[in-house]
Amino acid sequence: MQWRPDTANDDPIFRQIIRYYEDLIIQGALLPGTSLPSERELALYYGVNRSTISAAYGELRASGFVNSVQGSSTRVSEDLWGVIPRRIPNWEQYTNGGSFLPSLPIIRRIREVSHDPQLINFAKGELAADLIPKVELNQLLTNCPLSGAAFQYEDPRGDLDLRTELAAHLWRTQAIHTTANELLITSGAQQAMLLITQCLLSPGDAVALEYPSYLYSRALFTSAGLRLYKLPMDEHGLLPDELINLYQKHKIRMVFTNPTYQNPTGATLSDERRKQLLQICSDLRIPIVEDDPYSSLTLGGAEKPPKSLISMQHGNDRVIYIGTLSKTAAPGFRLGWIVAPKTIIDRLADAKEQMDFGMGTISQQLAKLYLHFRHWENHLKKVNASLTLRRDQMLSSLEQHLRSSNVVKTSGRLLYMV
Repeated sequence: MQWRPDTANDDPIFRQIIRYYEDLIIQGALLPGTSLPSERELALYYGVNRSTISAAYGELRASGFVNSVQGSSTRVSEDLWGVIPRRIPNWEQYTNGGSFLPSLPIIRRIREVSHDPQLINFAKGELAADLIPKVELNQLLTNCPLSGAAFQYEDPRGDLDLRTELAAHLWRTQAIHTTANELLITSGAQQAMLLITQCLLSPGDAVALEYPSYLYSRALFTSAGLRLYKLPMDEHGLLPDELINLYQKHKIRMVFTNPTYQNPTGATLSDERRKQLLQICSDLRIPIVEDDPYSSLTLGGAEKPPKSLISMQHGNDRVIYIGTLSKTAAPGFRLGWIVAPKTIIDRLADAKEQMDFGMGTISQQLAKLYLHFRHWENHLKKVNASLTLRRDQMLSSLEQHLRSSNVVKTSGRLLYMV
């Protein structure tokens, strides 16, 4: 017990005790049949006369909230009470249960403060509002042809025309060879990760992921009951040899990596390490999940990153690839995708149909037109130019205001904490 009556309050102490226990019972924190402390125990704990507790318990009994049996304890009534008879569920137990665990306190705090217009939320890696292609999207919406089928439930894999267009887009922009049958449209990359962890892994399975890694995704692994093992990193990305050690100790079932402009470090896995990682996973028969939301955002002065893992593999049999429009076009699209062997896509699509009957058709139609008319390529040039300018301004400001205080040191165009 942590609550205590307020002696400075004008309300009598026994009334405060009555209200306290009434609230606990009504809210379901104290279930029917729960044993309450004896009058003597409660009087000692609160530092009051036993008669005060007797008066409080007497009122609770008269209201039907508790029952007392001579020679036994006082318990929360198992009978119905109130004007409208009801039994109150213990909502506190429900909200703390379920397979989807509550967000960590730090994530809830980030979510709360991110609504402050004076703050910039770096946690999500979200495009600024003025970088979203509103004009182009509004024009596409005006001319977006919608047939009657657009208002029906969609194929759980996603609109066929969109998947066909997306396959062409991935080949044109990233040399990823795939087909419509090897693509699944998801509600952003986060749902893609959820489907993979829930459908392809089992509670207790061991997975390896970069350390540090994206804060928001780690909760998905924990909710799935997975055992998480850290893959150490340096400035060139994860250390592939460490995966062998982890596999020998923990029998790693799957590797999750964000190899290009990794969140939160910004590191890019070198070409040599990509080949090494692919070879190790091939030898150990471990699948790789490649999360790739940022590879198109190569800013001025930076070298073009190596090819994606999925485009480097021989055949489409080792890497599950996750992409999204959220980081390069608009978060509100809520449109991501998974590239994987057809058997995997069919399994995930089945689960997605159970989950939400497929993506919204209108957003898919809009995305299809956005990719078809090459708006993405044109807009990406503007985004990268603007982000390059903003990066340079930020580095200049950090150097101006913090370098003299020895908080940061510079190395070329990069700043790092010391």
